[in-house]
Amino acid sequence: MAIRVSNKVQSILRAAGLKVATQNYEYTSAGISYKGQNVYAIIHAPRGDATEAIVLVVPQRTAEEELNLNAVILALTLARYFKRWSLWSKDIIFLFPPDSKSGTQAWIDAYHDMHPPTVQPLPLKSGALQGALVIEYPFDHRFESLHIVYDGVNGQLPNLDLFNTAISIASGQMGIGTSLQEMWNHDDSYWKRLETILRGMVKQGFGYATGAHSSFMPYHIDAITIQTKGDGWQDEMALGRTIESLCRSLNNLLEHLHQSFFFYLLMQANRFVSIGTYLPSAMLIAGNFTIMAIAVWLRTGYYRKDRLRSSAIAKSRDKKPATAMVVDAQGKRGTLGQGSNEMDEEDTRVMERQLALPLTLVVGLHFLGLVPLYIFNNLFHEYFTMATYTFTVVDFFLPLLLAAVLTHGLVHSPTPQQYLLIKSFSLLLLGIFLSTLATLNFSLAFMIGLLCIPFSFISPIPSNGPLCYAFSVIGLLVLNAFSPPVVLLVVCHFFGVDVEKVLVQAAFGWDVWGMWTQVVVC
Repeated sequence: MAIRVSNKVQSILRAAGLKVATQNYEYTSAGISYKGQNVYAIIHAPRGDATEAIVLVVPQRTAEEELNLNAVILALTLARYFKRWSLWSKDIIFLFPPDSKSGTQAWIDAYHDMHPPTVQPLPLKSGALQGALVIEYPFDHRFESLHIVYDGVNGQLPNLDLFNTAISIASGQMGIGTSLQEMWNHDDSYWKRLETILRGMVKQGFGYATGAHSSFMPYHIDAITIQTKGDGWQDEMALGRTIESLCRSLNNLLEHLHQSFFFYLLMQANRFVSIGTYLPSAMLIAGNFTIMAIAVWLRTGYYRKDRLRSSAIAKSRDKKPATAMVVDAQGKRGTLGQGSNEMDEEDTRVMERQLALPLTLVVGLHFLGLVPLYIFNNLFHEYFTMATYTFTVVDFFLPLLLAAVLTHGLVHSPTPQQYLLIKSFSLLLLGIFLSTLATLNFSLAFMIGLLCIPFSFISPIPSNGPLCYAFSVIGLLVLNAFSPPVVLLVVCHFFGVDVEKVLVQAAFGWDVWGMWTQVVVC
């Protein structure tokens, strides 16, 4: 089917007088092979010098795996129509990948000579890509509105000017309703705006490709997907005029889009929140861990002094009241009277911090996260569900095993100071990572920060307390409830999604899209 469609598309494009080329590719991820053939054609600009180009992407199947036949027909018609125009100052590339996941990624990687050996290089190229538009029209009846998808890989977003241009053309010029984040009945209320923001944050935080446009984001190419939705009175003519106006707008650019926002959260088609408004929330969460790390670090220098003072006070209470003559290091005489809890100068001295064990443990645990990262990105998809439950059990018993090894498996048990240093180093690394991540992917940093909030309240439990074991069990259950495997299982069960499907998508994102969400989680 796909080969017949590709051959037919090539024949129509050649008949229209365009230069046509093909590209074969193959990817393998989680034991699944993704292969196909991209077909693309180039209209050279009569008024240009082939240094800049616009890409019009029409996948044969949409992101929801629906046959995108009407969009392919519309793109072939636009190719013949654009070929007769003499106003183009930029080349126009028509790309027909077999799907929305791997085909576009193989083409854009090869266009920038960053493709793996299993992807064929492009025999035909143009200039620097200034923008990309993706068309999805999967049904054969008229549509009601347009749905604009803009989320990219690893939370990257296109320039807001491109999104605003699409909204202005569709709503203002063509009178076509527009929506985003699958909010079909947006009444501009507070709760609808909040739901739109939360939907956008979830997609941005997961960092996966939401369409064929997402593959262009890592190369700083602004791209969006235009999807037809509903059953109304708008037809192919209205969609074609919208695409034509967008192409003409990109064609009129004198330079690359750069003077608008790249970091934003959309509340509605014409309302957004800028980075200066929402970034402090993630920074405050990250700053909480850094401040707690500093506070715990300061406690470690005086912890032994407090313990010695408490011990001395306890001993002095047990002894009979007495008055004794003491001599200090300078030979001065003094009296330690009744009820006095004075101590020697050596007892109040700041103790040296023992860093070897805490540093080794914290760094070792962080490197231990590479184990699930390697396994879930190299395992066959049939074993993903079993591996998830296995790591859930391992995450439950690993803290118990580490506690037993630290307490009974060493020559000397860790001191209370070393326990506090372990917490300080962990919180410090968490705060540093989240502060950096917030400027790259705000939503992911915000979600990870919320899940890690219980770490700030962890403190040593007195071993001689009556509720010691109860508090230990409760703390262990709370921490495991916020662990990544448990969160994954709960979210998949809540939304009715198969765990294997999610992990297959994650492995594909790591192998093909260059998605690094797994690195942050692991």
